[in-house]
Amino acid sequence: MPVQRSFCRFCHANCAILVETEGDHVVRVSGDAEDPVFGGYTCIKGRQLPEAHHHPERLLSSQKKGAHGFEPIATQAALDEIAARLRPLIEEHGPDSVAIYAGTYSFQNSAGVASAMAFAQGLGTRHFYTSVTLDQPAKVYTAAQYGSWSGGGHVFGEADVAFFIGNNPIVSHYGPPGGLPPFSPSRRLRDAIAGGLKLIVADPRESDVAALAHVHLPVKPGEDPALLAGMIHVILEERLYDEAFVQGFVDGLAELKEAVSGFPPAVAAARAGVSEADLVAAARMFAGGTKGSASTGTGPEMAGNGTLTQYLVSSLNILCGRFCREGEKSSIPRIFTPVTPRRAQVNPPMKLWGEGYPASRFRGLTHLMFEMPCNVLADEILTPGPGQVKALISIGGNPMLAFPDQDKMARAIQSLDLFVSVDIRAEGVSARRSDYILAPLMSLERDDISSLSEWWYEIPYARYTEAILPRPGDLLDEYEMLWGLAKRLGTGLPLAGGPCPMDACPDKEAFLDLAVAGCVVPPSQVHADSPDGRPVIYHDKHPIVEPAEPGNEARFDLAAGAMPQQLIRYGKDDPTAQGYPFRLISRRSRHRFNSTGGHLSALKAKRTTNPAHIHPDDLAGLGVEDGEMIRIASPHGEVHALAKASASLRRGVISMAHGYGDPDYGPDEVPLRGGSTNRLVSETAGYDPITGQALQSAIPVRVLRA
Repeated sequence: MPVQRSFCRFCHANCAILVETEGDHVVRVSGDAEDPVFGGYTCIKGRQLPEAHHHPERLLSSQKKGAHGFEPIATQAALDEIAARLRPLIEEHGPDSVAIYAGTYSFQNSAGVASAMAFAQGLGTRHFYTSVTLDQPAKVYTAAQYGSWSGGGHVFGEADVAFFIGNNPIVSHYGPPGGLPPFSPSRRLRDAIAGGLKLIVADPRESDVAALAHVHLPVKPGEDPALLAGMIHVILEERLYDEAFVQGFVDGLAELKEAVSGFPPAVAAARAGVSEADLVAAARMFAGGTKGSASTGTGPEMAGNGTLTQYLVSSLNILCGRFCREGEKSSIPRIFTPVTPRRAQVNPPMKLWGEGYPASRFRGLTHLMFEMPCNVLADEILTPGPGQVKALISIGGNPMLAFPDQDKMARAIQSLDLFVSVDIRAEGVSARRSDYILAPLMSLERDDISSLSEWWYEIPYARYTEAILPRPGDLLDEYEMLWGLAKRLGTGLPLAGGPCPMDACPDKEAFLDLAVAGCVVPPSQVHADSPDGRPVIYHDKHPIVEPAEPGNEARFDLAAGAMPQQLIRYGKDDPTAQGYPFRLISRRSRHRFNSTGGHLSALKAKRTTNPAHIHPDDLAGLGVEDGEMIRIASPHGEVHALAKASASLRRGVISMAHGYGDPDYGPDEVPLRGGSTNRLVSETAGYDPITGQALQSAIPVRVLRA
């Protein structure tokens, strides 16, 4: 059987794979042991690509909803009809009546988000949304508020200390730059520890990475700011920070020091629910390293103080000078990212939201760089008036499971004049509510580049993979669908390299060249350099940190924006919630990628439901048996779940995964489908005032027997 090299696009790790085919079928996917980064590693999800491509539920034609359910429709005919329905909405209500949502799976297509954004910009709508604002907007949009280091931060491969705050990259296959790369993460972490790495983990449960930590801080959900402020207090009081770096490049130290003065170790540890001795030891261990970063995951960022938490994490790294210096190799070369100088200097602080940015009609929230916060979309659909969203195009997304307040999102989708989903199945919670489902090519049927995962490559590694399987029927790549709609509507697709040609749809390689124009090596050149699909390592393209520009006086500003006053306000908050003694936290599942994969047999066999993990002593106090159905209620809603005893959790905490549940089925279906934690969440209360992110972890709840 022929074997071809490619990379997996089940999630953002993009593992190197070998694909065995027989005719037009893929029969086996395995790791590529010759790959210099992955070394043969794949996860259980990626190895299900054969079944995913040939699953009986996979759509091999686009669908139109009729009186008796969905019926097949030729894709070009569907685009004709969708454009014909969009045109009068735009003419009567303006382009803001159309919203575009690029979900998790649009990111797995290297042209997905670029084409979605280009379509929205060509249309002229302010309503462009992506899944970034659902889970980690603070990481993406707030760090630049305080300045950034042109030379890049320390990478994990050279670290002698690492601090993970609420992230479990062994399971999630996600580590932010400086954190654990998602390439064989368990082996990589164990090897690093064996080589002398000191590991600190803050997490309410003993996760996979916490079990390996030298110091595990079982922080109370939502109280990460107290923990971090206490550690900064120790570092400042004991003068453990990099004084030369701070003196040369940092402003706002006095303001930060004043803000953390209210969090001496004893106070900080008490509020965070950790040992004072462990907090102090963690601060000294982190500051005592020579290289290594603090990094967060979805947990603390979804817990109500995401921006504040990210500010404190940035402050830790800045105080300890965790950046590449002049003459060193810069971190994360990024072949498909626009070329920028790497210098030993600060990029000036910049605000990526607020005044001058397109505004939502709700909660004073604005664009975060190029996109609107997801947590205003339901209100933008449901509320009449100028700018009301009448049509939604969801590309590789599942709003019913991803967005807060599931019932509200259901009402919003139901009220739309037009709802179009780009999806591989009609059975999905969101897809089955669509007027049209555009069936896309799947990963092994299209060309792609490794642009999504290059934020983790510590060497100048790049891949261009060709389609391995032929196109089934008249299915299109997502960018081809959006090009077709733009052509019919008479709008354009503005890309980094200029307007996309509209006389004829470009092939994938040409489109990618336009989408990432100005990058280090164009996709077409990477393709030419690797005709057999192997990775290309451009050793001569690894940038060296150059001297600062003459006259550059930019500095980090730790007193910029709403910080550190927000920390002072946080210190005065009462964290208790009367009548809701538990905190429900989010977790990842190694057998799902958000809401994707539950229909595949090998993954379904591992888990169908979404259990509520609770400490055995808490179960005993509630009089609940392991495996018993329970009701979990928040101030905003209720969800059913099967209780599961878990001694790895701290007391008072419930842990559940997101991406499960179905509002069309009652409690009797919970054992088979799991419950949706988004039913406990409201986007209008407890949200982050800057990013608009809803409180999706550390949710105050109570437990009731079913």
